[in-house]
Amino acid sequence: MSASPKIRLDRTRLAAPQVLEKLREAILALELVPGTVLQRQELADRFGVSQTPVREALLRLNEEGLVDVFPQHATLVSRIDISAAREAHFLRRSIELELVHQLAVEESPGLVDQLKGVIAQQAALATSQRYGDFVNADRAFHRLMYEAGGVLGLWDLVGRVSGHVDRLRRLHLPTAGKTEAILRDHRAITRAIEAKDPDAAQAALRKHLSGTLSAVNEICKQYPDYVIP
Repeated sequence: MSASPKIRLDRTRLAAPQVLEKLREAILALELVPGTVLQRQELADRFGVSQTPVREALLRLNEEGLVDVFPQHATLVSRIDISAAREAHFLRRSIELELVHQLAVEESPGLVDQLKGVIAQQAALATSQRYGDFVNADRAFHRLMYEAGGVLGLWDLVGRVSGHVDRLRRLHLPTAGKTEAILRDHRAITRAIEAKDPDAAQAALRKHLSGTLSAVNEICKQYPDYVIP
């Protein structure tokens, strides 16, 4: 960490939430892989802050299961807990099945065009193998649905508990055909919403969210040091 470039923070905002955001992003993107040691002083130097906002950020990440704090010893980026990933997946699937049903039944002006716009962006990112940006666009696609459904608070809830499954998806993303499958699923979800077919929307969503966990055994074999089976 000491060799990492310094990160500029917005001095008009509180430091701790920004440190939290930056560290969470780095962990979810696997820039900080499971097992990485996080030294408070090195992080404070990197962000140009005291140790207090770093400590607050690490405590929040510990609550989210993304770091393991060993008092008087060390703080490590946590390994990916498969059981926690399955629980988060269950929660997200339950919410989004109801959500896409609602969106296919009710009018959501502009939503379909917005979803198609994100899909076009994702297709370009997949072609250039810009996986980090592809993931961000994927999140944007789903967030649009939560926003249209009037349940952005649930988007935040899902985000807070999904660190383990999000990292599994990031490991799985470079697999041959994975980005193409995501694009097909997003198009199917969008078509069903546009056609006002709630059953088709739910079927497409269920298929979409099953991809990574169906491959969990292969992911565990490929990255045994990153996971807790």
